Amino acid sequence: MTQIIKEGGKTIIKTGSRIDTMNANQFEQDIQPALKEGGVDLEMDCTELTYMASSGLRIIQKTMRTVTQLKGQFKITNVSPEIYKILAMTGFTKFMKVEQKKA
Repeated sequence: MTQIIKEGGKTIIKTGSRIDTMNANQFEQDIQPALKEGGVDLEMDCTELTYMASSGLRIIQKTMRTVTQLKGQFKITNVSPEIYKILAMTGFTKFMKVEQKKA
């Protein structure tokens, strides 16, 4: 289940354990309110994320593009080694800030 938390000027989106074909549309709808603000500082916290399908990658790319257009900041944090590997293989780590889970 997606949670949106406001901390000062930053918005944190906490993903659930999966972003797949079955829940990608709901995830995208859940995060839309956070994208309505100009100059948003958005962090996607992937602490619980264990599986992400290509539909999840599409949403992340779309979200980053929207935040950038709004002159905001976007980063993905607390990524597991498995999810980081997917993001690296698809080139996401080259154009967005991705931080792995701290041991």
